[in-house]
Amino acid sequence: MCPRNCGIRLTSPSSSARLSPLVRDAQERDLPAIQRIYAHHVLSGVTSFEEEPPDVNELKRRLEAVKERGLPYLVAEVDGVVLGYAYAAPYRVRPGYRHAVENSVYVDADSARRGLGSNLLERLIDECTEAGFRQMVAIIGVTEDEASIKLHERAGFHHVGALQSIGFKHGQWVDTVFMQRALGEGDETPPRGSD
Repeated sequence: MCPRNCGIRLTSPSSSARLSPLVRDAQERDLPAIQRIYAHHVLSGVTSFEEEPPDVNELKRRLEAVKERGLPYLVAEVDGVVLGYAYAAPYRVRPGYRHAVENSVYVDADSARRGLGSNLLERLIDECTEAGFRQMVAIIGVTEDEASIKLHERAGFHHVGALQSIGFKHGQWVDTVFMQRALGEGDETPPRGSD
């Protein structure tokens, strides 16, 4: 059975040095590294509600779907090794939500708390803002996931709610935290091309 904070990995002081990654667009060649990173989170934590890690072919389909929508899918690379990734997806598919995106950020467990997530999220926010989106949502598994919550707070997100015991994984009920931040002008002006 997984404890409630199993999605969080604490690093030792010796491994806490910040990394300076190259953040770039994800390519098909990055999928084995992405699959390795994500499989760890699927199998050992509750940051993802999937129970079986998808294979590289499924991740390729997902990568292509994100790119076909013109949304960013990024990787953080250090010394030629992909140690994290992030992407934006539509918050919901109905037309009224078309100006909102949801982010996902995953970092290699051995590289956590070293700045990779911040670098990825910052670039993701910039690219989504430039593309004209107005709101970004983060849906964080477990209310005790301090690392993800702090990451998003540093990036300007604020808490907008939580769903209690909405999922069940690793023999436990799992909450989700909703966080949100405005992009660009947010809701201060109508979006481009609106009536």
